[in-house]
Amino acid sequence: MSGIKTPAFVFDEGHILKILNSLQKVHRSSGAKILYSVKACPMSEILKLISPLVNGFSVSSLFEARLASEFLAESHGLIHITSPGFRAEEMEEIFDICSTVSFNSIEQWDRLTPNRALKASVGFRVNPQISFLADERYDPCRRYSKLGVPLESLVYKKPDALLSVEGIHFHNMFEGRSLDPLIQTVDKLSVILDRRLNNLRWINFGGGYLLDDGLMGDLALFIAEFRTKYDLDVYLEPGKAIVGGAGSLVTRVIDRFERDGKNILVLDSGVHHLPEVFEYQRAPSLLGHSKDGSIPCVLVGSSCLAGDIFGEFLFNETPAIGDEMIFENVGAYSLVKASRFNGHDFPSVYQRNNEGHYGLIKRYGYNHYRDQWAN
Repeated sequence: MSGIKTPAFVFDEGHILKILNSLQKVHRSSGAKILYSVKACPMSEILKLISPLVNGFSVSSLFEARLASEFLAESHGLIHITSPGFRAEEMEEIFDICSTVSFNSIEQWDRLTPNRALKASVGFRVNPQISFLADERYDPCRRYSKLGVPLESLVYKKPDALLSVEGIHFHNMFEGRSLDPLIQTVDKLSVILDRRLNNLRWINFGGGYLLDDGLMGDLALFIAEFRTKYDLDVYLEPGKAIVGGAGSLVTRVIDRFERDGKNILVLDSGVHHLPEVFEYQRAPSLLGHSKDGSIPCVLVGSSCLAGDIFGEFLFNETPAIGDEMIFENVGAYSLVKASRFNGHDFPSVYQRNNEGHYGLIKRYGYNHYRDQWAN
């Protein structure tokens, strides 16, 4: 990529706008309110691009709420927050900033709402106690889960708590490519919904779905039918679905050698820039990787961690020092989880516009590193 100083994250503006335009159709045809999940990528230029085309933002902390409010000041958009870790000293500001607050437990709600004038609409995050994920590390409905009030508790142990809130919120999916989990979850929640509780005003379906055009059409139809039946506002909070496919990490080969019969290519980045590679122990998608290639190469990072490995990839020709390696579909959760391990700086951040031009959004340097560690 001409003019890109590596390592660098590059966000494709056109990809983000395409997804947002499709979500706008869902909003118009179903009445659903679209909230971008800030935790996926809170970079200011991304928020500026997204904010005019959503109804608001979904956040998980006071800092995210503050940042979201800056980019919604003119549009007066919605801000929804939920967190297992609300702090009492932060609640006044959270209620000032946020439109809706989903409490993660009945105990949290009991402790933080008494004798307080509630400026926001309050709800519960509900654990619907139905799992769709094989890996329990990412399953919000796992046994002993910290995420949400168990459905059974709300229905059978503390039913009066539901009379004091205006909304319910669930999020029990991760990288879903089918609406079946959503349909099954809503069906299970009907034990609450069918009571026609007078105070209930809204439901947040969460995120975790990778939305293509076909899925969005089905989603819009499902939400429209749901709203006709229950007369509730419906929130969606996509994050990765909007920015995941728009982001790439651009790196370069800075060393090449052979070990135990395999080509090793050292890049000017590392898994500390794509922490989910190490966390999930799976190789990211690489532009130019050839399934039919005859030359296997192991791509590794430049940190001292032995497991700093992106994966083994096949090429038709052995890459040379200076060649670019571009990891795709890494726009979500990479920047927010990246670190300066070993003193390697954060990647620069660029945005590619519809004309194919690359604009520098952010560049880091030694002063940023020093500010992090020095008094």
